[in-house]
Amino acid sequence: MKNLQKKNIEVPFNVKKNYIILYDRTLVWLSLILSSIGLIMVISASIPIGQSLYHDAFFFVKREILYFFLIFFLSFVFLRTPIIFWQNNSNIILIISIIMLFLVFLVGHSIHGSYRWINIGLLHIQPSEICKISSFCYISSYLSRKSNEVRSNFWGFFKPISIIIVESILLLAEPDLGTVIVLFFTSLSVLFLSGAKIGQFLVIISISILTVILLILLEPYRMNRILSFWNPWKDPFGNGYQLTQSLMALGRGNFLGQGLGNSIQKLNYLPDAHSDFIFSIIAEELGYLGSFIILLIIFSICLRAMNIGKKALDKKKIFEGFLACSIGIWFSFQTFINVGAVTGILPTKGLTLPLISYGGSSLVMNFIAIFFLLRIDFETRLRKSQAFPRGSK
Repeated sequence: MKNLQKKNIEVPFNVKKNYIILYDRTLVWLSLILSSIGLIMVISASIPIGQSLYHDAFFFVKREILYFFLIFFLSFVFLRTPIIFWQNNSNIILIISIIMLFLVFLVGHSIHGSYRWINIGLLHIQPSEICKISSFCYISSYLSRKSNEVRSNFWGFFKPISIIIVESILLLAEPDLGTVIVLFFTSLSVLFLSGAKIGQFLVIISISILTVILLILLEPYRMNRILSFWNPWKDPFGNGYQLTQSLMALGRGNFLGQGLGNSIQKLNYLPDAHSDFIFSIIAEELGYLGSFIILLIIFSICLRAMNIGKKALDKKKIFEGFLACSIGIWFSFQTFINVGAVTGILPTKGLTLPLISYGGSSLVMNFIAIFFLLRIDFETRLRKSQAFPRGSK
């Protein structure tokens, strides 16, 4: 471009414009800002528990920074890989994720009684996080090939759901009900966007609700969570302890918060203050205003994802469109569940706040999803614009 200008060759205005906006800069900045805030809050919330458990105040901070370096190197791979590669290999990726779910029971590491992690040196891999993005890739690929079959008959609709059911059985054995709910909700939402019949949804939703109720009744700890969610103050030092401590943190925050680093609840009062319940510390230290800004950034990212998906679908890029939409729905619904659990609107679930909470697998997979969005947007814009008209010299 610069060489053409030096040679006094006139470059059309639309060419300059398309050359500049071949990627979604707003999405990049929103993701960087949100992850930077997340790193700062992890530093603030994890120092007491790091000192208490590992006698190293910066134990979790070091690991978080390690994952950011890993994400930086992964960006060179995922941003340069054409989306068609992930579409063509979606079945293989899905099989690998299911195998990893099996491996959890053989070589998995238990935390709080749940077998969800596989330790490889310094890295702690959580297959359930990989399972999310692999499932959405598979469903998007399936819809790109058989969208008419999904709309016309029940079995075409049920085939991708059957894969989610298999994954859900393995996830429930860990146990990880939160991921199962996110998988089902996102998958059903994408199938709804594809034009599946309402009657098919009513059948699956009814069965899902009955299954969730049965799962709650079968496991005493799940029933205790429901009961404590209804009235956490009835047992503030037992089943309702985590929620009552979270509500105290929210109450102390007021409008402007207590100031960064001035949380009381993170001093070994609130369990998982640096991971699943980090929003409580955000509310306590940054107040309503800080919490609102962070949620606004997250849902702005979700809207960007849906917009990228819509543009791709308009260009008949079915796989790319549904994958982008599934990422937007995934982020927004997981945020809703996380914040709902922290504020007492929903029962407690072990789900992270996207791009904010501590957790290597969650952070890496969230950023891979962002890389997918950027690549989809890049290919859509590249297809739309041409650097020079054909036949020009």
